[in-house]
Amino acid sequence: MHTALIVLLALAAAATLFALIRGLVTMARGNDVGGVQSNRWMVYRVAFQALAVVVVMILFLVTRNS
Repeated sequence: MHTALIVLLALAAAATLFALIRGLVTMARGNDVGGVQSNRWMVYRVAFQALAVVVVMILFLVTRNS
């Protein structure tokens, strides 16, 4: 159980980093005049960060009880 949660946490962190970099690259190119694509990547980043926080909380709860 611990291993699966740690792997899920690593995947969520990697997805967060990917969304952050992708959003920065999209913004730096200057092709996104309205900011729609940059905003979409920001939403993805926040969602992946929330997933990572939830996984950390579950991991704390599981390790506290064992």
